[in-house]
Amino acid sequence: MLRVPNLSFPLGMQETDFGPVLCRRLRLKPEDILEVRVFRKSVDARDKGDVHFVLTLDVCLRDEERVLRSLKPGIAQRVQPVKEPPISRPRFAQRPLVVGAGPAGLFAALELAQHGARPILIERGKPVEERAVDVEAMRDSGHLDPESNVQFGEGGAGAFSDGKLTTGIKSPFQRRVLETFVANGAPDEILILQKPHVGTDLLRGIVASIRREIIRLGGEVRFQTRLTGLLLDRAHVVGAEIMTPVGLQQISTDTVLLCIGHSARDTVQSLFNQGVRMTAKPFAAGVRIEHLQAMIDRSQYGSAAGHPALRPAEYKLHAPTPDGRGVYTFCMCPGGEVIAAASQEGGVVVNGMSLHARAGRNANAALLVGVRPEDFQDDHPLAGMVWQRSLEQAAWRAGGGDFRAPIQRVGDFLERRATRSVGDVQPTYRPGVTPCDLCEVLPPWIADNLALGIRRLDQQLRGFAHPDAILTGVETRSSSPVRINRGPDGCAEGLDGLFPVGEGAGYAGGIVSAAVDGIVAARAAIERSALL
Repeated sequence: MLRVPNLSFPLGMQETDFGPVLCRRLRLKPEDILEVRVFRKSVDARDKGDVHFVLTLDVCLRDEERVLRSLKPGIAQRVQPVKEPPISRPRFAQRPLVVGAGPAGLFAALELAQHGARPILIERGKPVEERAVDVEAMRDSGHLDPESNVQFGEGGAGAFSDGKLTTGIKSPFQRRVLETFVANGAPDEILILQKPHVGTDLLRGIVASIRREIIRLGGEVRFQTRLTGLLLDRAHVVGAEIMTPVGLQQISTDTVLLCIGHSARDTVQSLFNQGVRMTAKPFAAGVRIEHLQAMIDRSQYGSAAGHPALRPAEYKLHAPTPDGRGVYTFCMCPGGEVIAAASQEGGVVVNGMSLHARAGRNANAALLVGVRPEDFQDDHPLAGMVWQRSLEQAAWRAGGGDFRAPIQRVGDFLERRATRSVGDVQPTYRPGVTPCDLCEVLPPWIADNLALGIRRLDQQLRGFAHPDAILTGVETRSSSPVRINRGPDGCAEGLDGLFPVGEGAGYAGGIVSAAVDGIVAARAAIERSALL
């Protein structure tokens, strides 16, 4: 089978158009083509007057060798199957423990279960079905369950997001992650779209299906069960202490995969107190920015906006700043909502979420400024967590309590005046918002960089600085402010048997990268078991 990239098709394309285009590109006759599959599909909107699809097609031909020899380099190439590295047979003396049921934990437990290791997966929150009820209660009334919310519970923070499945990493396990999603209920299209996403509504069913598969393969899943500490014998893990619905218990194990996510501050503090080595790492903080989705569509697609073949438009923007921090957008949610993402009382945190259809009136994205460890004015490894918390508390005070979020029109923010009322863009955050001056919430260097960044990003995306766009604060949980040091064998530095994994450990930045890190960590644990 040959792979043919960079084939242009109009927005109204049909599958019957594939054959003629391939014949022209490869100089074939129609009868030479045996089968055609779409490998990748994207939208090219660089020329607003000629928005079109760009496809990569896999084609099976009668005489592939002859065709390949006749083509210039780059026209087509033979499809090379992705080969995963070989792995040893697991020989765990005790069942491995996976802590946290976000993408990293779910895929780590699934990998272990698929190799017969019968893992125990613990999650401090609730099953995703019950968690969804608690999240909705938070949005409706401002009632926070500190153990079941947007951050904690089955599926992790990604279960209440846009469900993006894009990643900048390169791994032989990326395709397997997507195929696992499809096998558990995701639409087939995620295998071909350049920017695949699932949406929080579909993610809930997918997560529950993966859990059932782990159990079917011999794994065990325990909810409302939180890691409180490790049991150690000098530099070796010999067990874990856990808080369960019936009290404190211990699990004997020499293998713990730590997949706690970026918001488990109490667990991080507990592990630090036990001597687990950590370092402060850079992250980012800022606000959510909301526009009308129709405006984003017009800016990105021009006259093609509204075409039935086009999905709601996305963007990913970056602007340099004089201090080198940069301002960038992250986790853009077309047709989505800004949501309450706090996990502690007395602090306001926001995130973005959208359903699979992305049919909401507004678009939103995180608008972030780089944060450096030296900004904390404290060289303690956990100083970033304290800094995050102080910003969230400032947002709580500005919002007036009850998890109402502080907001400001972009026009007012740029003119440095408090917002009194909103315009065309109605904020989507629930349980409520409070108009204010976000410069009283944000550190001056973040506010100044955001103002400069908004003006510069408006040059890249027309309308980005629209005066009625809404800024909602604060976004502090884009990634972990802490990295749990690990060695080349995957174990924590100086501590055999503890595997720091995913976003919470400082080694991933999204659903797919966290899932891949979970697979890699599980395989490292298996290899270690084979040597013991």
